[in-house]
Order: sequence, then C-alpha cells, then structure tokens
Amino acid sequence: MSTPVTPPARPAVHGLRGWRRLALWPLGLLTRVWGCSLHLEMSPETERNLRKIDEPVAFTLWHNRLFITAEIFRRYRQGRPIYALISPSKDGAWLEAFFSLVGIQAVRGSSSKLGREAETALVDVMRAGNDIGITPDGPRGPIYEFKAGGLLVARRVQAPLLLLGCAYESSWQLSSWDRFHLPRPFSRVRVYCNEVQSATLRDREASAQALQTRLLTMSPDPAPRPHVI
Repeated sequence: MSTPVTPPARPAVHGLRGWRRLALWPLGLLTRVWGCSLHLEMSPETERNLRKIDEPVAFTLWHNRLFITAEIFRRYRQGRPIYALISPSKDGAWLEAFFSLVGIQAVRGSSSKLGREAETALVDVMRAGNDIGITPDGPRGPIYEFKAGGLLVARRVQAPLLLLGCAYESSWQLSSWDRFHLPRPFSRVRVYCNEVQSATLRDREASAQALQTRLLTMSPDPAPRPHVI
C-alpha cells in the first residue's frame, strides 16, 4: 500500500485591521490629492485605449510607475474596478490596505508560492468582467526585466494587454530595487497606452522580449544630471 502524499501547506494570507489600517488613511488621502495635482498629457489614441471598457483588459506597466496608476484609473476608467496581485505576506497586507484606499482591489498570492492558484484567481477576476494590473518586473526585480508569466492570464482569457507607460517631467526616485518614481506635485506627466491583442502572444519568450522593448520606450528614465564640482 502506497503512503498518501501530504500536499504542501499553503502560506497564510495576512490582513491588516483596526488602527493599523486606519493609520494608512492620511497616506491614501495624500496620494489622491497629489495625483489630482498632476497634469497628464496624452495622444487621442492613448485616451481611447484608457477608456476602453467593452471587455476586460490586463494593464501592464513597470513596477516603478505604479504611483500614477490610481490617478489614471480615477480619471479615465469611470470607477471600473481593477485588481492587482499582492503577496500574502505581512508586507503584502500593508500594500493591500493602501491599495484599497486609492481604489485598487487585491488578489492575494505570489508567483513563487501560489503561482498556479494566483494565475487562476486572476483568470477568474477577468472572466467576471474585471480588469487586472500586472507589473512584469515585480515584485523584486530585476528592474525592467519582463517576466513572461503575466502573459499566461491574458492568453487564457483571450483578453488584450494595455501597455501603460509614462515619462515624468520631474520626479524623485527612491533608493529601492526598482528606483521607484514619485512625480513632483503639479508637474507634467506624458502618458502612453498601447493595445496588444492576445492572439499575438503565442510565442511566450519572444512576446516577452518584444513587450519589454516597447515598455522601455514608453517609460524612459530621465538622463542623469551632470555632477558639478
């Protein structure tokens, strides 16, 4: 008689409640006011793509451009819910709580521990008619490296990707692994949004390389300032 195999235990999903969640409220309010101050510039084609609500879409952007997404969705998505994959860890609990304050819903899971389940959860979200957001170089990098896993969700649902990029007129950059951008209040942001049909994503690795190149073009980093002695 064979010995039954015990399935691996699933990692606990941590949440944030009580005063800890309440403590994030001022930060959420600050983010909304900060976003409202930005001057967004875009082409008519980009605006049409941002307002595309006839079918679920998978927004795809670099991790260090996440700050601008809540304001873009508020202005152009007409309150349509969007879901993002967030780690089930304690750090993920803080991020989930903050995202909820700026209008982004959470699907808890990680590509390393809940890969198949997380993918299925995102597929279910899209099949229910909702949009998702993907950061192909997240959550820990390497920066600007397009991991192909996010393409699987769009291919299974046969939904388009909307590549989202932006160029900041002026921003601060954090010392994090992704050199996270914080646009300066009242500054200008050039926004780009291109549609990619899922039928063009059959070759996973080739598609990831092509999309990486396109996203890099759509989200240029400012040239470093010369050091003056």
